[in-house]
Amino acid sequence: MSDPASSTHAKGLAITAIGGMILTIDIPLIRLAGGDLWPILMVRSGMTVLAALVMWGVWRSISSKAPPLVPGRTGLIVALLYALSGLCFIIAVYNTTTADLVFILAFNSVFAALLSWVFLKERPKPATLLAMGAMIAGVAIIVGGGIGSGNLFGNAMALATAFLLASALTVTRGSGRDMGFTALIAVAIPFVIAAFMTMRTGYRIEAPWWIILNGAVVMPIAFFCLSNGPKYISSPEVAMFYLLETVLAPVWVWMIFAEVPSQATLAGGAVLILTLIAHSLWQLRDGQRKRARGAIRHPV
Repeated sequence: MSDPASSTHAKGLAITAIGGMILTIDIPLIRLAGGDLWPILMVRSGMTVLAALVMWGVWRSISSKAPPLVPGRTGLIVALLYALSGLCFIIAVYNTTTADLVFILAFNSVFAALLSWVFLKERPKPATLLAMGAMIAGVAIIVGGGIGSGNLFGNAMALATAFLLASALTVTRGSGRDMGFTALIAVAIPFVIAAFMTMRTGYRIEAPWWIILNGAVVMPIAFFCLSNGPKYISSPEVAMFYLLETVLAPVWVWMIFAEVPSQATLAGGAVLILTLIAHSLWQLRDGQRKRARGAIRHPV
């Protein structure tokens, strides 16, 4: 007898892993496009919103089961949280070091665990807490040399980014609603701000097709999967998959631009990847054990 909860959890791990992996090529595509921040953000966000509307329109035209763009008041809250996290991230990029930013964002999983524990009464399993600790240690190895050299305001914005993102995941988890399109529509706010700033600073993108690909394909798929993850698995588990970008983005940059990552990056990245693999395998094996026990109790 199959265990619906275990199969649902396995589905959630797969969906979230796909989203996390696809998100890792975001930074390389931005680098390939070559341009100023505000026009890059404007095109990337605008294409994401457009792609979301097109996908939703096609889905709605062929099926009555298409999820709403923004499911009620809860959807508005989630959209606002995603939008604010994106804005805080942009501010942090310009007001602190990359090392501080990446390390602080790793606390997304910690915030998600605490919020889920307090508001959803979902106590993280010891294996999940252990995996979170190992992954934070891996990020610390990667950025250890630069920690502490950032700006206090920028670090506060990075911390706000992690907290807001964890909050969005937790609210999604608590609602049980499909928030895939909600996360995509939320970037309309950064788009409006970026468009306003572009009018003031000017437009410069050297290879716009890369950022169009990023906004129209990569970001919609990545965030649709990641934002749907909390329907199937806990918020801390979803948050851990965001850290794949910390590991693999430098690898893609290494392959494309011949920028060799440091030994610390490779070592910390190995810790992160092995931890994610080990945790996912443990979750799947734990599900198999539960199904086996269920089969013994309820033989066919």
